[in-house]
Amino acid sequence: MNVTNIIYSLEIMGKGMLGIFTVIILITLVVLLMGKIGNGKKKDAE
Repeated sequence: MNVTNIIYSLEIMGKGMLGIFTVIILITLVVLLMGKIGNGKKKDAE
């Protein structure tokens, strides 16, 4: 095994994990924003 290949693969894996984390944060913010926008238009469920 070559050490430079391991370092390179860890760098690629880190970028992928950062991308996944960014997308999860973005989806969470969009869902929270949609919840705040739609909160005032709630109908009674009774």
